[in-house]
Amino acid sequence: MIGLAARIHDALPQTQCTRCGYPDCAGYAQAVADGAANINQCPPGGAEGIARLARLTGREPLPLDPQFGTEGPRAMAVIDEAWCIGCTLCLDACPTDAIVGINKRMHTVIEAHCTGCELCIPVCPVDCISLEVETPGRTGWQAWSEAQADAALQRYKLHGEHRRVDKQQANEPAPIAEPQTADTRKRSIVEAALARARAASQQRPPAAKP
Repeated sequence: MIGLAARIHDALPQTQCTRCGYPDCAGYAQAVADGAANINQCPPGGAEGIARLARLTGREPLPLDPQFGTEGPRAMAVIDEAWCIGCTLCLDACPTDAIVGINKRMHTVIEAHCTGCELCIPVCPVDCISLEVETPGRTGWQAWSEAQADAALQRYKLHGEHRRVDKQQANEPAPIAEPQTADTRKRSIVEAALARARAASQQRPPAAKP
């Protein structure tokens, strides 16, 4: 049987916005299952999300706790291309890899992958990222879908795997070159000299006939 934390996790919108006070949706789900967090700390899930968690946990539904935010329409991040300096900080901050770009080049947002988590906003040093309302008049789960939540979760897992690999590679010591023996160094010097001599002879104009 699936544990309570897993069922709670499945009921969350998977925006990975951290507004609940936990590093991701899985962390919040575990805290709710353990009784360390309340069921009304997820603004993206809104009132319907609270009702879902109430049914799963047997707790009484509560209004969304305003200290964690307010329920509202889903937003999407938009980058002002004229101001983007290509610092790449937003790439690391985005939990679903919805932002693409390379160092010192303009970045852009893939609309279908953006969860509106807002995590890219505070890291931008030139304030070139803003939010646009994507679902006017629809909030919480009315502005989101199970399919979008599933896709966001899969992208979040891939994001974590990419960062794990990058960190592992960054921490790996550079390979140490094997020391060359005196004979090997001497042979390399001779071969380089012969190569230069061959190249010079090929470039030398042919001698004039008497």
